[in-house]
Amino acid sequence: MSDPTRPPSPKIIAVANQKGGVGKTTTTINLGAALASKGCRVLIIDLDPQGNASTGLGIETEDREFTTYELLLEDIDLGRVIQPTKTEGLSIVPATVDLSSADIELISNEKRSFLLYDALRQHAMDSYAYDFILIDCPPSLNLLTVNAMVAAHSVLVPLQSEFFALEGLSQLMLTIREVRQTANKALRIEGVVLTMYDARNNLSQQVEADARSNLGELVFDTVIPRNVRVSEAPSYAVSVLDYDPNSKGARAYLQLAQELLSKNIRAVA
Repeated sequence: MSDPTRPPSPKIIAVANQKGGVGKTTTTINLGAALASKGCRVLIIDLDPQGNASTGLGIETEDREFTTYELLLEDIDLGRVIQPTKTEGLSIVPATVDLSSADIELISNEKRSFLLYDALRQHAMDSYAYDFILIDCPPSLNLLTVNAMVAAHSVLVPLQSEFFALEGLSQLMLTIREVRQTANKALRIEGVVLTMYDARNNLSQQVEADARSNLGELVFDTVIPRNVRVSEAPSYAVSVLDYDPNSKGARAYLQLAQELLSKNIRAVA
């Protein structure tokens, strides 16, 4: 039962696709920055041992003393793991390669699937007043991804506009269904967003047509174009909105953020 004395909880979205190279981390970073630009307070949880979201937002490796590893496996103060980024309103819990061993350590823990759920719902989180928490999942359907889905209200799926894109979704959908049946009955699919879209390419158009035919309203109206500015931004450790706010990529992520906000009833001041 929810506690009426606590402030409204943030919307928690797991950004997941077990296939690598689909724009998952890019979408997490830039959607987070776009939501922040619209006045939201956003926290990114880097749950990928590669730590690309952390690097892409300017958190140097030597500054990642406390990470999602400690958030999951140790009773650590949130103030030690949450770090601000260069983008106002956007914070991150970074990750390092240490997280790659968490899967093994989680197996023997009887609450192994609920560790992130508990961490994100502790009372200490209330003072941060986040509107959204975005979880950047690893490119696999392991215990870390399960933790994300158990903790989340919904799953956002980046889908690369390429051949066989839809075929890779079946296992992800099965995992979402299993989590819904066993650990998180309220979990739903927030939506599927087409990434690396090239309107001049017949293949991109065919993938979009197939996705909308098979998945209907689950597919966001917004598509993320293949854009060199989006690709360049991580090397400068900023989002594309900070790197080139007038680029097609930045405008697309702002549009995606607006579409996401319109889907969610909660008003953001």
